[in-house]
Amino acid sequence: MIHRIIGFILGGITIWLILNASTVIGDPQPRYFAAIIIGLAVIALYPWLIGLWFVRRRKNKRDEEIQAEVQKQLAEERSNQG
Repeated sequence: MIHRIIGFILGGITIWLILNASTVIGDPQPRYFAAIIIGLAVIALYPWLIGLWFVRRRKNKRDEEIQAEVQKQLAEERSNQG
């Protein structure tokens, strides 16, 4: 639920920024259309992008833990041999 709220907030901010920053276009109709489409895309994609980021972060942390365990076991084997 919180992701949807944050997505709506980010989408609203995106729409507002595009409408205020895009004064280059003379006709306001395409500007409104583009702002709404991009804002809706932000609302729709935000939870997926955050989810991918969390999954990637967890995978990297798990890989680091596995690598640390391997290094620990190699150090134990070396100390037992010598």
